[in-house]
Amino acid sequence: MTRSHRNEDRGGEHRWTFNGVEYPTRKLMCEARRAEYVRLLDEEGMNFTQAAHAVGVSKRTGKAWRNGRTRATGRNEKPLVDWYRSTMDKPKTLHPRYLSQEERIQIADRLRLGDSIRAIARLLGRDPGTVSREVERNRNPESGGYEPYRAQQKAADRLKRPKPRKAAEGTRLWDEIAAGLRRHWSPEQIANRLRLDFPDNGDMHASVETIYQAIYLQARGELKQELKRAMRQGRTARRPQGGQGRKPRFREPMAMISERPPEIEDRAVPGHWEGDLITGSRNKSAIGTLVERTTRFTILLHLPDGHDAEHVQQAIICVLASWRPLCERCFSAV
Repeated sequence: MTRSHRNEDRGGEHRWTFNGVEYPTRKLMCEARRAEYVRLLDEEGMNFTQAAHAVGVSKRTGKAWRNGRTRATGRNEKPLVDWYRSTMDKPKTLHPRYLSQEERIQIADRLRLGDSIRAIARLLGRDPGTVSREVERNRNPESGGYEPYRAQQKAADRLKRPKPRKAAEGTRLWDEIAAGLRRHWSPEQIANRLRLDFPDNGDMHASVETIYQAIYLQARGELKQELKRAMRQGRTARRPQGGQGRKPRFREPMAMISERPPEIEDRAVPGHWEGDLITGSRNKSAIGTLVERTTRFTILLHLPDGHDAEHVQQAIICVLASWRPLCERCFSAV
């Protein structure tokens, strides 16, 4: 067991000793003690009580090091050790939609004063559900209280971070996925088969998305081409999965009927046309119509190859090119 104590030399100066090492100030000695406490937890696998006794402090002091403490004045002090994120990098600047350390301190203070969740949410300008989830998710399971600095560390620990791919090349899981693809199984079949063949081995389970990423993002060179050829669809690139939004039907922005000029609405000026489709059973066939609003002159569009935007556009161009002389005579008689 390591020990720390204070020695007084002949000159009257104090020397602080911990673990056989002398430190010129008590502050440096305490920092070394806390660093050793974290090392025992992280590397030696000791529990909180064992690590605290090993560095010569009580279990309660170790808890205050990890979670911070609240003074009698109500002031919250941050933790002195970074145990909850000891194996991770410090988080980068977060988006404002995430709760900050200051907001978590306000939540703790207001909860101590007895404010409701909705009152705290109004004070912070947040949704009540955000505050409620924060308190329930990051509450200390031992004491049942909400500790803001501990909550900040727990929230940071759950942030997304670079992690090694589960189905990396050379692993047994990757070999099973590749074998399934060579049998022309779909990723859904492979995922279900892995759960049946390895029911008690979570390392051999892979979601459909994990399998797709292993095929399209991870494989390189000839192996990548081989796996793509093994896919049922035979695609060499993956289709976009959401985030694209609905594509417009027309290349140019549509003009709403309600926005057309008054001279078109009252049919006073010839030369304005309306287009429409007359569709058949189950929309399998259609005939296009073009009606001039003033003279009611009607042109029918033949659409044998389909009635999507491109086919209708091409039919309008062709028929108006051939009917233009007749249309001009009709309009001149108005």
